[in-house]
Amino acid sequence: MSEREKELVRALAPGLALVERPYAIAAFPEHAVIETLGAWLDAGIVRRLGAVLRHRRLGYEANAMVVWDVPDEELRELGRRLGSDAAVTLCYRRARALPDWRYNLYCMVHGRSRARSLYEVKRISTLHGLGRYPRSILFSRRCFSQRAARYG
Repeated sequence: MSEREKELVRALAPGLALVERPYAIAAFPEHAVIETLGAWLDAGIVRRLGAVLRHRRLGYEANAMVVWDVPDEELRELGRRLGSDAAVTLCYRRARALPDWRYNLYCMVHGRSRARSLYEVKRISTLHGLGRYPRSILFSRRCFSQRAARYG
């Protein structure tokens, strides 16, 4: 990485500003930032660009991680359907950690109340055919700090 690229990484590290033109970063032409990020994505240096949403500040206090034990041969299709549901903010597969942890399909449901989150879990379970599989619903007890990765 060139020194200029390292400077760009340091400039991007705190995150993008919530402004009309977030890639217009001081000391870097906007088009150069966009081109460089595109090249890094194409090369696999950067896998994705994301955002950290502070859901509690928006009034979503009851976040539930729902975990299911589904047959491996059904996992891809169930995960695709579950991930497309508007109530699901995150959906992914994880390897089981047998014998203590049998779950392999995970999703996050945020609600303004615990009751609303439980309603959504019941709804998506029924709608997507997940009601027949063992599951656990894990509610957060504490909110930890969320931040982007820091480099150099």
